Amino acid sequence: MIITLKNDRLTVQIDTLGAELQSITGIDGTEYLWDGDEKYWGNRATNLFPYVGRLTNQTYTVGGKAYQMGIHGFLRHQETEPRDVTDTHVLCETRDTPDTLAQYPFPFVMGVDYRLDGDMLHIAYRVRNMGEATMYFGVGGHPGFRVPLEKGFRFEDYALAFEGESRRWLLSDNYAITGQTEPFPMSEGVLPLRHALFDHDAIILENEGRQARLFSPKGQRAVTLRHPDMPYLGLWHKPHSDAPYVCLEPWLSLPAREGVVEAFETQPGLVHLAAGEAYENAWSIQFA
Repeated sequence: MIITLKNDRLTVQIDTLGAELQSITGIDGTEYLWDGDEKYWGNRATNLFPYVGRLTNQTYTVGGKAYQMGIHGFLRHQETEPRDVTDTHVLCETRDTPDTLAQYPFPFVMGVDYRLDGDMLHIAYRVRNMGEATMYFGVGGHPGFRVPLEKGFRFEDYALAFEGESRRWLLSDNYAITGQTEPFPMSEGVLPLRHALFDHDAIILENEGRQARLFSPKGQRAVTLRHPDMPYLGLWHKPHSDAPYVCLEPWLSLPAREGVVEAFETQPGLVHLAAGEAYENAWSIQFA
């Protein structure tokens, strides 16, 4: 089911499957969101839960027992139920099923809340632990934005602007976390885009000011993503390609470490949510 939100600045479409954004259109007809062309990447704005990124051998443990789960968890495959629907708001909610319990042994309710306010789209992840044991999870976003945003422009005409001095988490040949970081140099906080940036999969940044702006010095259209309570930002498009989009991905936690089958009780960065407790993390996207 497609849910449409609209105000005098933006029209937003959301698929209840995975609560995934399908379109973000400005009043002048500008489409900001990637269109899901499978030649490059068949999704548009995946919501990541209960894990961000890859697990070693798609395996992790809880209480010493091994479970298997695919990249970015399973929310993207879950149908959600729209609640509290208005012209500018919807909460897309889902809960555990026999299938999720087989790969993730925790009862939960998970909601993705969308709210339009002027030229901004606010997103909030809400998780409640419905079980009797502490649950462990990560969350994140994976929205892709068209590049270029305006006709007559090239991918290389665009750049990303950050606040703060960023560090980059290094990835292994298997695209796992090595545990090492290095400075990610930019000229006055600006990273010019070029396709080869993404040839070794995602660029994972920390300390980039928790804000990223996609823009062209020659153009008028821009996207600003703010993620005040998520410490990491992934930048990605399909490696070794001329993909006409870039993903700006706010992450709460990191993928598995190289060669480590992570124990969720001890993996750094995961939320530890006690029985009956609730968690919320909000971020936003502003469009010009």
